[in-house]
Amino acid sequence: MKWFGINVKELLQSRLNYSWERCVRERRRERGFTLIELMIVVSIILILIGIAAMRYDKVVVRSKEAVLRTDLRTMRDAIDHYTLDKQAAPQSLDDLASEKYLREVPIDPFTQAKDWAPQFDSVVLSPDQTSTGIVDVHSNSTKSSPFDGTAYNTW
Repeated sequence: MKWFGINVKELLQSRLNYSWERCVRERRRERGFTLIELMIVVSIILILIGIAAMRYDKVVVRSKEAVLRTDLRTMRDAIDHYTLDKQAAPQSLDDLASEKYLREVPIDPFTQAKDWAPQFDSVVLSPDQTSTGIVDVHSNSTKSSPFDGTAYNTW
């Protein structure tokens, strides 16, 4: 097909082929990422992982501290209730569990054992109390809190 002496069919084919070849060449050039782009992305990911790991460690310690506070409060309340009900202080923490003041002696979150440090004293809570025994309980851990610096065995 000729139009004003120009073969339109050949013109269109040459234009289409040129455009198609140019498009393929540009795609080959832009197909992947350069090494520097990959290195930047990997370093950003590593920085974010490092930040998340540090925060995760702090969250774990805070949760262990919260469990320790709750366990100590529960055991101290159980000691007081036992002493007032029985008119005698418990001689061990197992007494609290055997008399159902506690379901079981909790595990210290820092030592991972039931090795609490009971404090014995001759203090009486009521005038009718007949014997003395445990009046307080502390953690047996030698670690200190990274947040306020106090030792866990003084809580």
